[in-house]
Amino acid sequence: MLPSLVVVAGFAIGLSAVFFVLSRPWNAFRTIRGPSALSFLLGHEYELSRQDEVGDLESKWLREYGPTWRISGALGRDVLMTADPKALQHIYHKSGYNYSKQKAQNHMGWLVAGPNIVWTQGVDHQRHRKLMNPAFSAAQLRSFLPLFQRTTYNLMERWKSELSSRHEVELMVNTWLSRVALDIIGEAAFDYDYKALDDAEDSALAKAYHGLFKDAGYMLPRTLLLFRATWDYLPFSVLKLFKYIPLHPFTRFRSVNDMYATYGERILREKRPEVDAEKRVHSKDIISILVKANESSDAKTRLNDEELVAQMFILTLAGHETTATTVSFLLYELARKPEYQARMRQEIMEARSRVLDRGDTEFRMDDLDEMTLCLNAIKETLRMHPVVTQLPRVAEKDDVLPLAYPVVSTSGEVITEVPIRKGQVVLTTFATYNRLPQVWGDDADVWNPDRFSRLDGGKQTFVGVFANLMTFSAGTRACIGWRFAIIEMQVLAAELVGAFRFSLPEGVEAGKTEVRRAPSGNLMVPLVRGKPELGTALPLRVVLAN
Repeated sequence: MLPSLVVVAGFAIGLSAVFFVLSRPWNAFRTIRGPSALSFLLGHEYELSRQDEVGDLESKWLREYGPTWRISGALGRDVLMTADPKALQHIYHKSGYNYSKQKAQNHMGWLVAGPNIVWTQGVDHQRHRKLMNPAFSAAQLRSFLPLFQRTTYNLMERWKSELSSRHEVELMVNTWLSRVALDIIGEAAFDYDYKALDDAEDSALAKAYHGLFKDAGYMLPRTLLLFRATWDYLPFSVLKLFKYIPLHPFTRFRSVNDMYATYGERILREKRPEVDAEKRVHSKDIISILVKANESSDAKTRLNDEELVAQMFILTLAGHETTATTVSFLLYELARKPEYQARMRQEIMEARSRVLDRGDTEFRMDDLDEMTLCLNAIKETLRMHPVVTQLPRVAEKDDVLPLAYPVVSTSGEVITEVPIRKGQVVLTTFATYNRLPQVWGDDADVWNPDRFSRLDGGKQTFVGVFANLMTFSAGTRACIGWRFAIIEMQVLAAELVGAFRFSLPEGVEAGKTEVRRAPSGNLMVPLVRGKPELGTALPLRVVLAN
């Protein structure tokens, strides 16, 4: 692999040299302090990719320089890195499309899923978002509650079956939760049964998606990191050809994309008006609503079939793996904090009694919303374990970035705002903001859901769409499915914790971390320390609660 990649990287570096020299912005923030880079070619990118845990380096830099500092990107590029809430608010809310996605990082999204809403920029993103918004209204998403419950019950029956002949069982909870989340997104988004739970190990789609986040960015070799850095200076006509590079991970992306295309095209055919007009009128799944909105829109703003299939791919990938990872870490933290787990289960049992007293058998949405301990545990897990840990943004014009927390310059001057030149890369670190002591308290590095019962949101700078976290991003580019994810997590947490008790695998003392929050590009994936052969994995012991 490496010799071929060196040739490709060398060609790309040569081709991009002219673009690099001509487009490199004048550095307006040289006085911002930051760590020295070990390499001109890779800057701090290699060090960041080799952290033991997501945020280790950023936390060190935060303590040394404050919430805003300067690092080196690849090819000698200066990068401003910030976790400052006012800076994040300015970039994601007040400036909107004035800070675009960095081409090198964003093109990975195109390679994986095609021309989807996450990849699009500017006017194209507005077009995609406008057509998709009706499918993600609060009322529409709450209507999926029975589906979330029914699919969760299917998972619970399978776990009970595993426990039918023994007192406890050790399960890879992330794999099971990935399957249930895949089935939920299949039915809710497309009215299609992916059969990830039913087919289990035989599910081609579940196997194809498993570990994709890890394969996209974990422990990439120096040559590939350098090759990807050149993408910022190459036109899309060249970048799109990289899809056909016969090397990992490009072959992995192409294989998954081609396989999903068969699912997507089949589902899309069934949604056409000529197939079953009567059924289509009553369809409430996300893609049906999107197809209807698409057909009624102006011809110039419609999504073509390639774009529609790309939406389906990204909804399936992002809509299941992120939720599964978050709920896995929620159960992991409850296993480490059995006292909170017991309090949470008691809250669930009391809510269940109220449901039975009124003559119902299922939780309603208001029942779930009233479970404060459950909701706080979800918030705290999203805070501590964001799947998307950072996003780079590029200034489309000269700007001034305000700071809520001033930093000290190299000359000792107090800096309250940072001048930004067009073309400047600003790396916004969600994982660091989510653990900022000034925002979340002195115990920001500790999983403590009770903090959300004492925080005064009115004193915080408004940033995130949920609990003021950056986990779902913010502003015009906030995750369109965040409400869907929260409701799904509420159901999974209430049902699973109510029925089962979770503890750490045998031999692991409570309070010691066996699971790594490993960096994979701008994502976080769970890995068992010392056992990379397991791939993405989060094992827990499971017993019946009663």
